[in-house]
Amino acid sequence: MPDIRVREAAELLGVSDDTVRRWIDDGSLPAHLDGSGRKVIDGAALAAFARANAAAAPKDPLGIGSSARNRFAGLVTNVIVDEVMAQVEMQCGPFTVVSLMSSQ
Repeated sequence: MPDIRVREAAELLGVSDDTVRRWIDDGSLPAHLDGSGRKVIDGAALAAFARANAAAAPKDPLGIGSSARNRFAGLVTNVIVDEVMAQVEMQCGPFTVVSLMSSQ
């Protein structure tokens, strides 16, 4: 999983940068320093945190009116693939969305 910067994590979780920094400082959200010395959060840890602490949906990421499909913001929290099907789970604010699709 990729590392997520504090600002990006805040946008995905629908909170301020300061809130994410407080969660990091109090040990609720694990973080480490990247090669440039910036605090980053492992994507898997952020997904687990989003699942455990689901709150209100984040604001419209586009900032303009558009279809619901184009405003669907969230974090992929789990992907399971077998020989026939794939299952993708997302945490979208307080909602967990599961999508099933053919893996072929």
